[in-house]
Amino acid sequence: MLDLDLSDQINQLRSTFADIRTVVDVDGLRTEIARLSEEAGAPDLWDDTEKAQKVTSALSHRQGELAKIESIDSRLDDLEVLIELANEAGDEESAEEARVELVSLQKVLGDLEVQTLLNGEFDPRPAVITIRAGAGGVDASDFAEMLMRMYLRWAEKHGYSSTVMETSYAEEAGIKSATFEIDAPYAFGTLSVEAGTHRLVRMSPFGAAGKRQTSFAAVEVIPLMEEAAVIEIPENDIRVDVFRSSGPGGQSVNTTDSAVRITHLPTGTVVSMQNEKSQIQNRAAAMRVLQSRLMLIQREQEAAQKKELAGTITASWGDQMRSYVLAPYQMVKDLRTDHEVNNPSAVFDGDLDGFINAGIRWRKRKQD
Repeated sequence: MLDLDLSDQINQLRSTFADIRTVVDVDGLRTEIARLSEEAGAPDLWDDTEKAQKVTSALSHRQGELAKIESIDSRLDDLEVLIELANEAGDEESAEEARVELVSLQKVLGDLEVQTLLNGEFDPRPAVITIRAGAGGVDASDFAEMLMRMYLRWAEKHGYSSTVMETSYAEEAGIKSATFEIDAPYAFGTLSVEAGTHRLVRMSPFGAAGKRQTSFAAVEVIPLMEEAAVIEIPENDIRVDVFRSSGPGGQSVNTTDSAVRITHLPTGTVVSMQNEKSQIQNRAAAMRVLQSRLMLIQREQEAAQKKELAGTITASWGDQMRSYVLAPYQMVKDLRTDHEVNNPSAVFDGDLDGFINAGIRWRKRKQD
């Protein structure tokens, strides 16, 4: 006869889960799913391909959210039954299974609880991430590509859709810059804490043997706006250049001038797009990203004006926020939250949830 008692932990999980259900509004979620399902079932849905994709994507996201909530409810019930059976049968194997499931549920609920902190106006939107190599020469270009892979692997691990929109390859190795979209529930709110300057310290594979190299890369995260929410951009305010798409080392991958570069003249903001096959598609995609960036710039200017009036101006843009150290020791540390791990390989392979969750909680404390 075993005496496995996890009732306090389970009660805490149920209390946390009840708070999450209230914030998520499960009934409202079901209503939204019913509405989207009706739209998705319309016989003329695919007459407008772009609208159809938005409806089906939104429906899939909402169904995923509901399935996760319902799964937790069921798993909590099953855990209590498993503990009861383990105690009655004196089965240590079942008891260990219950302990493992408890830890798993604590992590899942912790992640969901963090999501309830995402209540910004644009937090539910897809995220557009741009990574640019900074100081550090070839190592910086290589580091920028490592960061791009890291975020794409994070999206892949979570089953999120990602699309590389534009890549500018460096001469020797890595990338000068890249822009890609991650389409997932609360992608912008989740990933916006990754914005800032990232630093890599390692033994350079490109320089002299035995010499440590420090390099930098900048990560920008913006929300991808709905068409109805974008700001108007007069044609006179932009310059549009077309060119041929290229792959690594400048190899031509396109025989027509389908790639598009749009420059917003008043701000100097530049957006390039070469993912789509046609110039028209690339221009439309570039305009959406440009509008999203200008919206973010407008918000930052408004926030800066408010801070100036309040007498508290904080120059935080571009401040180093995370260090990835590969030599002389192994560590990744976020300098805002102090969250750190000693397995950089796992982080570069997309194991980012600990850093992201700590960042969201840190941001919430700063706002409060």
